[in-house]
Amino acid sequence: MLITYYGHNSFLFKSDVSILTDPFIASNPKAKHIVMEDITANHVLITHGHPDHLADLDKIMAHNDAKIITMVEVASWLAKQGHNHSHSLNFGGTYQFSTETTAKYVQAVHSSSMPDGSYGGHPGSFILKTGDKTIFIAGDTALHSDLKLFGALNDIDLAILPIGGNYTMDTEDAVHAAKFLDCSQIIGCHYDSFPEISIDHAAAQNLFKSHQLDLQLMAIGASITL
Repeated sequence: MLITYYGHNSFLFKSDVSILTDPFIASNPKAKHIVMEDITANHVLITHGHPDHLADLDKIMAHNDAKIITMVEVASWLAKQGHNHSHSLNFGGTYQFSTETTAKYVQAVHSSSMPDGSYGGHPGSFILKTGDKTIFIAGDTALHSDLKLFGALNDIDLAILPIGGNYTMDTEDAVHAAKFLDCSQIIGCHYDSFPEISIDHAAAQNLFKSHQLDLQLMAIGASITL
């Protein structure tokens, strides 16, 4: 699987399908160099309704015939905006992209509302499985004990965790989250996009290293292979 980081919580996962998460790219000052038209995806996962997780959905959908996978209330709101090509989930539900790839929607601890202030259901995380790899995509969340359950029931190869604090867990809580998930390979997200979530990169990486955890802070536009 090829994983490309587009800033904040926007990642593109390419295996037998192409899946983009939480499109907040052109609207993110840190990602102004990304050419939106170069991003191709079959599906878009949206963890919750906040604008910094779907602000650029229109731009993505303008040149992609992609299916949106998200919480039922978010899907209903998007349908009113003209985005009818979607599949709604609630907690415990799994979407089958192909014979090789699935995503299960599980609980997160955060708030959720749509850009116009209307009800956005409850925020969530995704457990993405493709081939023999399992990736935990936290979205926005505080530290919570259900992460232990996700780790016990899944052999997680990589966890994408928010580390910016203020609106989500910070680096210290993300260390605990990684341990709850029983996953030593972490990619940080939801940091540096706004002044309130700026972090000290070296201190964050050293903290994870002191707990025998590997924290990757990817450059926007960079890719890794899992």
